[in-house]
Amino acid sequence: MKRDSRLSSVLHGLLHMADHDGPMTSEQLAQCMGTHPVVVRRTMGGLREAGLVASERGHAGGWRIVADLNKVTLRQLHEALGEPAIFAIGNRNQSPQCLVEQAVNATLNDAFADAEALLLERFARVTLADLAAEFSRRFANHKSRKKNDAA
Repeated sequence: MKRDSRLSSVLHGLLHMADHDGPMTSEQLAQCMGTHPVVVRRTMGGLREAGLVASERGHAGGWRIVADLNKVTLRQLHEALGEPAIFAIGNRNQSPQCLVEQAVNATLNDAFADAEALLLERFARVTLADLAAEFSRRFANHKSRKKNDAA
């Protein structure tokens, strides 16, 4: 089963937007996110509906973040993307009358629900500002290492 990487892609694009002066076009974001501009427009459209980004038409137009990075959480972004399934694994449902299948599914459902609740709770504590700070830290370390390597 293919993994849903939309959240990761959106976060990638949003961090580029946060680090960019002015709006970014769908083409620019597509290049950053490794996808097609149509996918960017569709995805950003959902974020616009959630009040997280805005779009501007015209020569100097594009997408920009309008929400406060300190307040936007990974959970909000997950919800804005339509709450894609957290796990790529699931239950077998070939014989619903089978008591073994029922026992297995009940146990797995409980574990999935607990794990999803824990992950979503963690998503609610991580903001875009946290991710931007992590990027800045990594970028500063990267520049420092390159500078030391050149010396």
